Amino acid sequence: MAMTKADIVEALYQKVGFSKKEAADLVEMVFDTIKSTLSQGQKIKISGFGNFVVREKRSRIGRNPQTGQSIEISARRVLTFRPSQVLRSEVNAALEGKPMDPQGMHKHDDEDDDSDE
Repeated sequence: MAMTKADIVEALYQKVGFSKKEAADLVEMVFDTIKSTLSQGQKIKISGFGNFVVREKRSRIGRNPQTGQSIEISARRVLTFRPSQVLRSEVNAALEGKPMDPQGMHKHDDEDDDSDE
């Protein structure tokens, strides 16, 4: 199941204590800022998360795989995301079944969990 914008708003509402309207407005402002920055061709770097980069691709000659006919593929901008090493490590730790602490960093097998005391 994919996480939606509504899920992000709900998480912000529950964890931070904003009203649902304030949480929704904040999420919208963040996404609007990201969209406008990327539409201007600027790079976005989020520490511990990753980089969003807009790349310019030149026009080129491609081939229709059904007919074999050559066609021109127009120039365009493409958006790429490169996750940070921290994010990659956390995703891989989750796949390996290692527990995650509330801050999002995975616990090492040799650490004791004494946070319940």
